Amino acid sequence: MEKMCADALPLTMNSSEKQEIVCIFGTGDFGKSLGFKMLQCGYSVAFGSRNPQMSSLLPRGAEVLSYSDAASKSDIIILAMHREHYECLTELVDSLNGKILVDVSNNRKINQYPESNAEYLAQLVPGAHVVKAFNTISAWALQSGTLDASRQVFVCGNDSKAKHRVMDIARTIGLTPLDQGSLVAANEIENYPLQLFPMWRLPFCLASVLCVFFFVYCAIREVIYPYVNGKTDATFRLAISIPNRVFPITALILLALVYLPGVLAAILQLYRGTKYRRFPNWLDRWMLCRKQLGLVALGFAFLHVVYTLVIPIRYYVRWRLRNGTITQALANKDSPFSTSTAWLNDSYLALGILGFFLFLLLGITSLPSVSNMVNWREFRFVQSKLGYLTLVLCTAHTLVYGGKRFLSPSILRWSLPSAYVLALIVPCTVLVMKFILIMPCIDKTLTRIRQGWERNSQHSKSALNGKSDI
Repeated sequence: MEKMCADALPLTMNSSEKQEIVCIFGTGDFGKSLGFKMLQCGYSVAFGSRNPQMSSLLPRGAEVLSYSDAASKSDIIILAMHREHYECLTELVDSLNGKILVDVSNNRKINQYPESNAEYLAQLVPGAHVVKAFNTISAWALQSGTLDASRQVFVCGNDSKAKHRVMDIARTIGLTPLDQGSLVAANEIENYPLQLFPMWRLPFCLASVLCVFFFVYCAIREVIYPYVNGKTDATFRLAISIPNRVFPITALILLALVYLPGVLAAILQLYRGTKYRRFPNWLDRWMLCRKQLGLVALGFAFLHVVYTLVIPIRYYVRWRLRNGTITQALANKDSPFSTSTAWLNDSYLALGILGFFLFLLLGITSLPSVSNMVNWREFRFVQSKLGYLTLVLCTAHTLVYGGKRFLSPSILRWSLPSAYVLALIVPCTVLVMKFILIMPCIDKTLTRIRQGWERNSQHSKSALNGKSDI
């Protein structure tokens, strides 16, 4: 007996059960992948094609018919075709009346047309129930079993029964449907796959600006200044020394920017005396990307650790050690041991190690696989309490690094202080503001506001009036 091909075997439905037929218009990569997945999950699939005889490489067990013949097979039709080919549906208006049309199309750019593709389809076939779905899933994800891609399927449509039938199909093939409401949401759903890292743009832009600024700043102090004043070539510092200053500075400032919007939001609530007014749009966007800001900051902190570990093997460092040893031997002198310097150096290293450990803990806790295992109180404790402790340790690490030279005029070059002095401005500001907010007199008022109390609410006024009448 000939061995049956695996792609014709349903995985979730017995052969004795009645198989639901789904029609797919289009025999491209996505249509074939979706059809193969549905066949595996127990559906019968009928493909509609402009040229049924020329269609090839389709899943075994699926029928390939003309559009009109395929449409008559099922009341659910998935349109795996581009918007430009929707005109062919006008000839099938009568046969598509009352059927569910699932639009999976995407555009080449955001807001390419005045209306969404799904709304345009609803205008072409007014008697059908149009549902937008599956456009955020790729053919590759379907072929690989959706194990390495997002399982979320955004679904919208004006007919609730049609939406639920499409959502049932999504669940059956192993995806997670999310109801986005009416067909008006189709435009946003179609723009979603075209957005490249939308929540990461602000963190990347801030990190880029900070890196460029501090790299140029350090280059002026450590490369251009020595050359102008003493004709000393220090360009080798551009490879390791200057990046190893830029990376920790960027990480520290980005970490402070993770907690600055929360402080600003608290100040705004105290000023307004209520929590029932929306924050400005810029503050909303800032607060939404705090996780991404923290992860980018962690990346720069990790680079700082790696760059620091390679310092002992640098040629410049080894040259200085050899020369220092030879100079001391010839002069028959020994450098006296300084206990205060040893304390500062060890404290600097200890604060850096502890700060980086907590930094890693924050990053690990923000991962969905980890955050889903803790309740909201535990997550808030780690991200808030331990987060501020991380900021304190990293700020102290930078302060101790400066040591006695922190405010010394000798570190100025062309009246420019060291870069780490500038790096402390934002984190110190955040910590001072947070310290003020947690003072009992202020924290008590802020807690009442966040529990629903309003300073100038009508309820408060009526309560006061009632007391005065008594």
